[in-house]
Amino acid sequence: MKLTAADARDRLAGADHGVLCTVHHRRGVDAVPVVYAINGDLVGIPVDTVKPKSSNHLQRERNLQADPRATLLVEHWDRDDWSRLWWVRAELRWPGDADPAEAEALAGQLAADYPQYGDRPFARVLVLHLVGVTGWAAES
Repeated sequence: MKLTAADARDRLAGADHGVLCTVHHRRGVDAVPVVYAINGDLVGIPVDTVKPKSSNHLQRERNLQADPRATLLVEHWDRDDWSRLWWVRAELRWPGDADPAEAEALAGQLAADYPQYGDRPFARVLVLHLVGVTGWAAES
């Protein structure tokens, strides 16, 4: 059954990770697993220094610079009980450079929600605007 926008937002806010999809100019969809924080209509995705990377300027950022549209997909799967299946798709827009106060608030939320981020090992937090949400659940 289709979720209401409020129910979809609640499930999005309650999930602990998702798949961020951006658009690569040659390959098309680039999908990467991410953790995130939500504050109102803002979604913060850390560019962390916890995992080794060749650069702190990630492909997802280059993709967003070329095309500011993104999607965040979260879902719940239960192999044994399909009545518990659900998914939520959040439509996001990247406005470019974030307001420092907004980025700071989302960084604080990430640090509070994830022990691994307690000392804020971020190069920065990408701030995207939530412009739409839709979802589905097998049961309400």
